[in-house]
Amino acid sequence: MQAHTMKKLNSRTNVFGALRHSTLALAIATAVGAPQAVMAQAQEDDVDATLLEEVVVTAQRREQTLQEVPMSISAFTGEDLEYLQADNLDSLQGAVPNLNLVQGRGSSSSANVFIRGVGQPDALQTFDPAVGIYVDDVYMSRIQGALFKLNDIERIEVLRGPQGTLYGKNTPGGAIRLITRSPGEDFEAEAGILYGDYDRWQISGYMAGPVSDNIGMSLSVLSDSRDGYVIDPSTGRDYNDENTQSARVKLAWGISDNVDATFSFDYTIEDTELTLGKAEAPLISVDLATGGAVLRHVPAPGDWDFRTRTSLGDSDGQEVENWGGSMTLNWDISDSLSLRSITAYRELDADLFVDIDATELELGDVLVSVDQDQFSQEFQLLGDNGGNLHWVAGLYYLDENLPSHQEAYADDFLVFGGIPVSFLRTIDDNLQTTSYAVFGQVDWAFAESWSLGLGLRYTKEDKDYFRTTSTFSDLLGNADPAFAFSDSDSWSDWTPTVTLDYMLNDDVHFYGRLANGFKSGGFNGRANSAADVSTFDPETVWTAEIGAKTTMMDGRMQANYAVFTSQYDDFQARVSVGDGVDFRFPVLNAAELDINGAEFELSWLLVDSLQLFSQIGYLDTEYGADGFTGSDGVLDEPAFAPEWTGRVGAVWTLDLSGGHSLAFGADANYRDGMWLSVENVEPLREESYWLTNAFATWNHADGHWQVMAGMKNIADEVYKVEGQEFRSVGNIMTAYYGDPRTWNVSLNYRY
Repeated sequence: MQAHTMKKLNSRTNVFGALRHSTLALAIATAVGAPQAVMAQAQEDDVDATLLEEVVVTAQRREQTLQEVPMSISAFTGEDLEYLQADNLDSLQGAVPNLNLVQGRGSSSSANVFIRGVGQPDALQTFDPAVGIYVDDVYMSRIQGALFKLNDIERIEVLRGPQGTLYGKNTPGGAIRLITRSPGEDFEAEAGILYGDYDRWQISGYMAGPVSDNIGMSLSVLSDSRDGYVIDPSTGRDYNDENTQSARVKLAWGISDNVDATFSFDYTIEDTELTLGKAEAPLISVDLATGGAVLRHVPAPGDWDFRTRTSLGDSDGQEVENWGGSMTLNWDISDSLSLRSITAYRELDADLFVDIDATELELGDVLVSVDQDQFSQEFQLLGDNGGNLHWVAGLYYLDENLPSHQEAYADDFLVFGGIPVSFLRTIDDNLQTTSYAVFGQVDWAFAESWSLGLGLRYTKEDKDYFRTTSTFSDLLGNADPAFAFSDSDSWSDWTPTVTLDYMLNDDVHFYGRLANGFKSGGFNGRANSAADVSTFDPETVWTAEIGAKTTMMDGRMQANYAVFTSQYDDFQARVSVGDGVDFRFPVLNAAELDINGAEFELSWLLVDSLQLFSQIGYLDTEYGADGFTGSDGVLDEPAFAPEWTGRVGAVWTLDLSGGHSLAFGADANYRDGMWLSVENVEPLREESYWLTNAFATWNHADGHWQVMAGMKNIADEVYKVEGQEFRSVGNIMTAYYGDPRTWNVSLNYRY
């Protein structure tokens, strides 16, 4: 197999092998969010076993430790994710400062991601994500289907702040990189079985190794299922369940001494019941005869007991099929120059029923079916002068086709003198996006201890949109011909990055960073009449950041700091206006946001058997001088931007006779109050709360067998994570909740 590929693979194998034979290393890797720390095994690595060692990342397209990278970044190895009890991508919630990452509203597979107050909560296909999610450097265009399982992950990197000059897609909020495991030249095999409450069963397997002198192959499989924790008291049917199967095959081919290729194919299918929330406000029907409101539902007071009803039938669930393949080609042209090509194709097929009002009423029930495909090609030319200069230049191309079919059912929304009026709206639309970019960055160590980074990206995006919609009603009549429109537009921007960093000594690193990010405009994907047709402009974010990364106490403590300020312009917001049958959902470039914040992360090996860690995030977000009043004239505050977030915890290890070991860990994370809807409404606000988690592991002396028990949300906190606000339709304000207390036990074997 190609030489430099095998060197990286062997390095990974050695680190993981050391971890498996060191209980303390496992505990430390479990504990931290960022900076990430692992314990080197002194007998093998001939270093002081009481030092914290940084994880190597590739956030700047070359290998660096976390303490060297001049930006705010958190990293998690596969072992870290295991001890975080991280099953899905949203398990990172609470583990990264100023990150809000939760399951998207009403969908089992979408991800609502905000970093430092910048994000996009709407899964509608006409909105692009503000935080880029990458799997093996392949950009995922939709937040639908982005709540990935984390069963074969080598490392996750969370980059905070605009990312435009090093990555395929320009994203103003940040980037989350999932790097999956790759085969090495040694045979590896793992198997695990997990059981938990709500009759949860998870079975996983991984196998990797050489199939010839220059070809390695790996296979990972996962089956994860559990009953739902939301119950319909009238039928006993459960919702918010889990039923996912996934597989990934990777092939690493050392074509020659200086050329290697990696082929990857993954497939995931989900088939679940509805994802239901709680109606937080009284629901109404509109009487067309009088123009008045008819009260239909009053929410129960107090904390939600995870019981509700739905008007949708037994067959109206959620099905998602997500698959794709990629080829990454690396060519070492010389000792100082290499070319990388990343070619990928993906498809996302989803049929999602969503009960937006979350009751037995048919006020806001929808079917959303999408059939998305994307092709992307990225070229990177990477070089250095063998000393003080590193650079990368790249080209990026993305072609996305996104047709969808939607149906909205609202037979309980309208009445005429007490007589129900049927209502059905159908929508068919198609969005085609072509994105082009050229980007580059140069890092120059111009003096001893000083380095300057300059980056620039040009982005151009062309979009074509077509939409047709029909309304059917036994009183209002059928819309024939259907309302239809088409539109097209393009947007472009230059986004620079400037970084200056200074190494005071080997243990203290200061940096300053100024970065610009861009997200293109789009079209109102909820336009049902000529009055609703509109185009919204791009978003841009400027962020200035100053930080320090420090190592203290002879390597036993790492403390990182960052302060930042952001100017967020032309925030794209969907609002809800109107009443009766005249309801509309325009999209506005709502306002500019002023964002200021700070982050602190600490990892401390207090004694050889006790690891302490903490992290704090602070956000001060407000709309600019003109404010944002939404559709109701009330001054709003930014959503999904809690002022304070924090996490504290510890891991303690105990050596047993015979070489066996135990590890115990616990953590508590805090989240301040925040709004769950762009237009602030009191029912969709979550006040501050704490979540506590704990785990215990037993590791066999030979490093092969492990037994683990874990519990999350120990205090059984009832808390909201997302919201649906459609006040102009039946006064819908629905909140979605985090998981109640859960526990699991697992048995794992590693060869």
